[in-house]
Order: sequence, then structure tokens, then C-alpha cells
Amino acid sequence: MASLRPEQLPAHLGKTLAPAYLLHGDEPLLALESADAIRAAARSKGYSERKVLTVDRYFKWAELAAAGSSMSLFGDRTLVELRIPSGKPGSEGSEAISRFCAQLPSDVLLMTSLPRLGKREQSSAWFSALAAVGSTVEIYPVERAALPRWMAERLARQNQKANAETLAFLTDCVEGNLLAAHQEIRKLGLLLPEGELPFQAVREAVLNVARFDAGKLSEAMLGGDRARLARMLDGLRAEGEATPRIVWLMAEEIRAVARVQEGLASGRSVNELCREHRIWGEPRQTLVGRAAQRLKSGALLQALGHAARVDRIAKGVGRGDAWDELLQLGLRLSA
Repeated sequence: MASLRPEQLPAHLGKTLAPAYLLHGDEPLLALESADAIRAAARSKGYSERKVLTVDRYFKWAELAAAGSSMSLFGDRTLVELRIPSGKPGSEGSEAISRFCAQLPSDVLLMTSLPRLGKREQSSAWFSALAAVGSTVEIYPVERAALPRWMAERLARQNQKANAETLAFLTDCVEGNLLAAHQEIRKLGLLLPEGELPFQAVREAVLNVARFDAGKLSEAMLGGDRARLARMLDGLRAEGEATPRIVWLMAEEIRAVARVQEGLASGRSVNELCREHRIWGEPRQTLVGRAAQRLKSGALLQALGHAARVDRIAKGVGRGDAWDELLQLGLRLSA
């Protein structure tokens, strides 16, 4: 059936309610909002009972069949939420899901929540069975370049708007973290009046509360944005982020660039190498590919050695300031 994006879901739910919904992706805010929208639509259609099944090591797949066959005391419709945090139901789960979808009761609405899955998982029998009986909602992160437009749309919902400079400032403050962006936008709705938001008023409202996503650090590092790199490291340090995690993230990016660089030397394409080494997403593939062509192999080896030294400092074995060394390591790679 239909494949939807989160922003298309409200209009879809206003017209119809599918027998099942399959939500998969890795953006927490959009996943939460999508699930809440489906729950609200289900309640309005008489699905007053709700059963939540979370697939963990103790879960029994017979519970899924029981959830669909048990009759409500008052004959109410039932919303069954099947949550699979690992994205891997296993062979028994695959059979149970396929069987449940083939015999989906008319008084049951099934909503399945999954993390972001690769092409292999999306080609599986159980995923196809879920997609065939209902609508699929693909929930992927909003890239940094698209974040100003995303925030402008959210501001418009509360009858506010901002110019490009203000939106760029907000983007720098939240660094791709949609939960943080959502909180700041809601706060602006409470603190400031409707209409055009003055830049200075927005700046004063969000000053010193910027939240940073460590996973975005590689964008600044490999993209050569030194000012953003320094700002992000300062923000992560102020928020108490663990330095060993930052070292690990930087070292992983260095290794990714080195692997791609080695493959390029043998005549292979960047796209092929990124798939092989599980480097996902257009922005990251582009940045890693450019860095592999820009940096010398010797520089990458030196950077890995530098990362090892920073790791020892972060764990109290070496001497020095780990955060200063992290900045120097990042600047080395952004040159």
C-alpha cells in the first residue's frame, strides 16, 4: 500500500485509516509524532483499547496472535502496537508476523515500530507482509541543509516566522538535533508573540542553551568548517559529553576515509566503496569521498596515532587536555 513521509501523515489520516502502519527510521522526534498521530486517529475511529507488545529476549510470539484473537468485553476495537527495537524478529517472529498479517482481524489496527532498516531487511518476507496490509511511514533524519526550512514550517504552525539569518542562527544552535529544535521552537511560541520574530529576541531566548549532536561532528571536521568544529566541541564539552566517545567517533571517520582511499587507489568508485564499508547517507558519503581524495595516506596514519594519544589522555593514562587535543585532531583533518 502507500508509502508516506512523516509530513504527509496528517493529511492521510484526515482522509482514511489504513488497517496497519509500519513506522521505520532513526529520528526519535518524528517517530514519536507519527505514532501519536496514528493513535489519535485510531481513538477517533473507535479503537479504544490499546495493547503494546515489545519484542525483547523474553517476548513470546504467541502474544501477537493472542492480541488479535482476544475479544474485548465491550466489543471495542483494538490498537495493537508491535515494537521491535532490534529490527530483527528472527525466524519465529517472521512467521508469526506474516501469519498475523494474513489473518488481520477487522477490529484490529496494527502499528509496528522499527529502527532504520537496510535493503536486505526491507526485502524480507515479514517486512513485505507488514507493508502489504497497510501504509509505510519512512522516518529519516532532517539533514542540516534542510533544517532551516523544517524549522520555518514548525514556526508557521504557531503563527510565527523568521528570516534567513534567524533560521541560520537556530540551525547552528541545535546542530541537527530535532528534539532540541522542537523544544526551542515551542519555547519561542511561549516567549514571543505571533508574527515576524526579531533576531535579537530569538538570540536572547535561546542563548547558552544550544544542544549539540556528537554524531554531526564529522560533517564539520571532514567538510573543513573549522569555526563550526570549534563551536561544536565547546558545546559538547559544556554539556558534559564523554571524551572517549568523541575520540571513538573521530577515529571511526578517519578509518572510513582510509578504507575508501585504499579502494580508490585500486580504481574502484566512491559509491561502491561506501556501500562495502557501510558508509550511509549522501552527505557523509560525499564528505568521506572528498576527504579520501584530499588527504594523504601518511596524514591519515598520523591522525590515527593522534587519536590514540587523545584516547589515553581521556582515560587518564596520558598527560594533557583531551578537549584541546580533540580540537587539534579535528583541525588536522579539516585542513
